[in-house]
Amino acid sequence: MEMAQTDAVIATLKRALKSQGLTYADVAQGLGMSEANVKRLFASGRFSLSRIEQVCELMQMELSELFQLYEASRSRIARLTEEQERELVADPLLLMVAVFVQNHLGFADITGRYNISETDCIRCLAKLDRLRIIDLLPQNRIKLRIDEHFSWIPGGPIERYFEREVQQQFLRGSFRRSGGTRLFFNGLLSERSRQLIARRLDALGHEVADLQRQDASRPPEERHNTGVLLALREWEFDAAQPFLKSR
Repeated sequence: MEMAQTDAVIATLKRALKSQGLTYADVAQGLGMSEANVKRLFASGRFSLSRIEQVCELMQMELSELFQLYEASRSRIARLTEEQERELVADPLLLMVAVFVQNHLGFADITGRYNISETDCIRCLAKLDRLRIIDLLPQNRIKLRIDEHFSWIPGGPIERYFEREVQQQFLRGSFRRSGGTRLFFNGLLSERSRQLIARRLDALGHEVADLQRQDASRPPEERHNTGVLLALREWEFDAAQPFLKSR
């Protein structure tokens, strides 16, 4: 088990002991050790799996239950902080790797598909681990920590970057190639109708995310970078502005 994970499991073990009202003295008595040695054991975190199992037995807990508590304690994130988003935007390579892992690409997929060295990729993955977006596991395996309803901050650094750098580039491209499609409607709608469309767009957004998770198990060569833009707002043609009466 990786050291960071071991530390987290030991922290979970401490919380479990505290919740049952058990002290280091109780553990020492149960394990036939001195209290000083138990304190050193917890301080160093140098637990063997069998020793962890012995402590679990004192709590009448299965080892699997401890790991379930550990997983539950590593809460999945639904949104980053503004500072974290700014950190991503400040490093274009880091932002791209963040997007790649959000798209369920592994280390070999990223370094094989893109012109990114293993060293740079590991640096970015380590930073994403520090930002708690992923868990970087042994052999550079990646475990996403983002919630299934993860989204960027509305109007935050990532959205502003998207509007400034990505949105116009996306809309300028051809939608006729590679089975693309573009639908644009403009009309007079009541507020009730606008809210109905907004709810349906939100549901479609969740469906896109569900399909992305389902396709994550497919080989990378069967998955293609795809952009989907869902938008709704009150809007007038620029050309119509001179003809509008002031209200």
